[in-house]
Amino acid sequence: MKPTDPRVTAAIAHWGPRFVANGVALTDFQEVTASISSWDDWCAAWSRRAALHEAMGREALAKGHGVSAGEHLQRAGIYYHFAKFLFVHKPDEMKAAHVKAVECRNAALPHLAPPGERVEIPYEGKRLFGILRKPADITRPPIVVLTMGLDSAKEEADAYERAFLQRGMATLSFDGPGQGEGEYDFAIRGDYEVAITAVFDFLATRKDLDPVRAGLWGVSLGGYYAPRGAAFEPRVKACISLSGPFDWGEAWDDLPELTREAFRVRSKCASESETKRHAMTLSLKGVAERIACPIFIVAGKLDRIIPWRDAERLARAVKGPVQLLIIDDGNHVANNRVYRWRAQSADWMGEQLQR
Repeated sequence: MKPTDPRVTAAIAHWGPRFVANGVALTDFQEVTASISSWDDWCAAWSRRAALHEAMGREALAKGHGVSAGEHLQRAGIYYHFAKFLFVHKPDEMKAAHVKAVECRNAALPHLAPPGERVEIPYEGKRLFGILRKPADITRPPIVVLTMGLDSAKEEADAYERAFLQRGMATLSFDGPGQGEGEYDFAIRGDYEVAITAVFDFLATRKDLDPVRAGLWGVSLGGYYAPRGAAFEPRVKACISLSGPFDWGEAWDDLPELTREAFRVRSKCASESETKRHAMTLSLKGVAERIACPIFIVAGKLDRIIPWRDAERLARAVKGPVQLLIIDDGNHVANNRVYRWRAQSADWMGEQLQR
C-alpha cells in the first residue's frame, strides 16, 4: 500500500534511516510503513509490531533465557517509542504506547550487556527519569550524559549508549523537560542548562562514577540542548552536538508539520503564534561564546530538518577547541551514514575524558 497521507510520506522520508540505525529491523520498517495509508494509523501499526517482539521477550523471560529476553524487549521498547514519537494529536493513544515503551526497556535492562539501572533525578520538586549503564569491571568510570531531542527519548538510546560503553565510559540517558517521561509534567524550555545542572548534581551523589570526567552529548534538538548546557555548566568536560539548531526560531518556518506540532504540544502552547515565540527562546545567540570545553560537532549536508550551516555557525562561535565533521551525503543526524561519525565521536569523547 502506498501512503496517501503526506504526513506518513514525510515521516518515512525524514526518519527512515534513523529507525534502522537505532534498532528497527529493515524488513519490519518496510512492512509496517507499507501498511499505513493514514497518519491516524501510525501508532497502532507500530504498536502491533512492537507487541510481537514483546511477546517473544516475555516468552524468553519465562524460559529463563535472559540474553534473548533483553534483545527482544529492547527492540519492543524501541518500536513502541517510534509508535508514539510524533503522534501528539491523539494523546491517549500516544501515552499508551509510551507506557509500553518504558515498560519494555525497563524489563530489558537487567538482561543487557552491560545491564542498566533506572534512576530518578530530583528536578523542580519532582523527578526526571534516566537509564544509567556502566562498563563492566571498571571502577568509577567516566560518564557521558546523553541528551535527547524533540521526539527521541531514553528508550531509543541503546545504539548510542553502546558506542561509549564499549570504550569504557558509563552512560546516563535521561528524559528532560518536554521529553519522554518528562513531557507530561514539564514543558520544553530554552534554558535547558537548568535540567543539565540537575543531572550533574545527581552525578555528584554517585560514588560509583567519576563526575570529574563527565561529558555531554545531544542529538537533533538535543544538539542544541547539549551545547547550551556546556555553556553554563562548568562540570561539562567535553561536548558532542549532532545536527542541532543554532537558533530554533530561525529554523521554524521550514520545519516539517509533524515536528512543529510536536513542539507545540510539548511546549504546552495553545496557538501557532505562541509556539513560534517560544521557539525563539531556544537560541545559542550570545551563548555559544561561553562554551570553553572541547566540542565535536556533526551535521549532514542533506539534512532537511536543520540547516547544516548551523553546525558551522556553532563551530565559529565557541571559545574552546572544535572538531567539525560535515558529512556531504549525510541526512539529519547523518543516520544514513552512522559509520562516519558514531565510532569517531565516541573515540574523541574517550580521549577527552581520559585527560
